[in-house]
Amino acid sequence: MDIALLSIALHQGQVQQQASLSVMKKAMDQAKGKAELIHQMMSAANVKTLERAVQPHLGGMIDVKA
Repeated sequence: MDIALLSIALHQGQVQQQASLSVMKKAMDQAKGKAELIHQMMSAANVKTLERAVQPHLGGMIDVKA
């Protein structure tokens, strides 16, 4: 094989790996931000309010007929 071709192939592999790591870091940062937001919502908000936001159709009507 030609040394130039080997050099190009090695460089392309390194660039692909760097790009992949960069995308993974960005995804991890976004997930961390979302987790922090959820943590803040859980600590600041009332659990009942949060449950109502997730499942608004539950508990709205109660049948008291015997």
